[in-house]
Amino acid sequence: MSELLEIENDSLPIEIEYNEDQVHENLGAEYLGFDLQGETYCVDILSVKEIRGWTEPTALPNSPKYVKGIINIRGDIVPILDIRDRYGMKHKDYNKTTVIMILNIQEEKKSRVMGIVVDAVNDVLNIKPEEIKEAPKSGHKLNDENIEGLYNNKDKVYVILSVMSLLDLADIKKHYSKQFSTEFSE
Repeated sequence: MSELLEIENDSLPIEIEYNEDQVHENLGAEYLGFDLQGETYCVDILSVKEIRGWTEPTALPNSPKYVKGIINIRGDIVPILDIRDRYGMKHKDYNKTTVIMILNIQEEKKSRVMGIVVDAVNDVLNIKPEEIKEAPKSGHKLNDENIEGLYNNKDKVYVILSVMSLLDLADIKKHYSKQFSTEFSE
């Protein structure tokens, strides 16, 4: 059974090293496992840029509740999202195992870097495509839009999340377009 990684702030940030040729016939793709609200999730490790201990981000005025703010990482301004708040999960106070996973996705010729708050990072998993099971449809936004599948590893079931949909900007754009249309119509 895996243990939660307790990360000391003086040992952060942790740079994630991975093999660009991660998909091997015998091993499968690599995923980084993490805990959130007592459940286990994972994302493709190639999308994880680094892991940082929790630090309070700089708040952004008029931002959605789930946008915790921004942090400066070596000159880059990175927005931090709490997916608990984004998808209506119960909020939990941040503690010494709380970390920010900095995720990176490529869209066309652009790169998008954002951080998500998770309770703890726990495992690196090798998952073969045939080991991924389809997630049941529930009507909940997190399930239907963000889940790529399920992986059963001994006594844990990991929910495989789509980084592309987690970092989708549609909700944020909608929030600001409503806000500005309300302000100008008054």
